[in-house]
Amino acid sequence: MAKTIHMMVRVLDEARSVKFYEACFGLGIADRKEWPEFALIYMSNDKSNFELELTVNKGRSEAYDLGNGYGHMAFVVDDLSAEHARMAAAGYQPQDIKQMTHNGAPFGTFFFIEDPDGYKIEVLQKGGRFK
Repeated sequence: MAKTIHMMVRVLDEARSVKFYEACFGLGIADRKEWPEFALIYMSNDKSNFELELTVNKGRSEAYDLGNGYGHMAFVVDDLSAEHARMAAAGYQPQDIKQMTHNGAPFGTFFFIEDPDGYKIEVLQKGGRFK
């Protein structure tokens, strides 16, 4: 049986991206590996063994084309409204909180925020299938 271990995103500015994921999601650098052409930064927290891998390709100055295939990654939180307010107060720009239903029943409460490179991140209220 397979186990999910990480998701990778390419970023232009390591410091800016690390600051965003630390401030918004409490992720810290778990490991960092350096090669002549690129660096890999693994970020995580004590809530999960799953890691976010930031890939920094050295010498790149133009933004990545995210294309139309990337969807989003998601985080679950205990208090969605408080996290929304905290991220907004920190100068980030979370979108409005929304609710989704399925067959007329509540399914999820969430908002989206984008990281410094434009990757969409869904932040969900803990509950139901989102544990």
